[in-house]
Amino acid sequence: MDFSDPLFYLVVAAVLIVLGILLFGVGTFGRGGDFNRRNANRIMRWRIYAQGIAIALIVLYVFLRSRGT
Repeated sequence: MDFSDPLFYLVVAAVLIVLGILLFGVGTFGRGGDFNRRNANRIMRWRIYAQGIAIALIVLYVFLRSRGT
């Protein structure tokens, strides 16, 4: 793990974005109401897309760093 590597920070940012979307979705689900009914599926899709991007970046990071050593 190289803290001076920009790809590492990109991976961390992607994971934090997924966490933010997840917490937002859980918060709206917990409050319920009209906003949750209208947007629950959209928030879930955002999370799934963000998770896919985060996983792809993690795999890319591991792949590129394993080739270097």
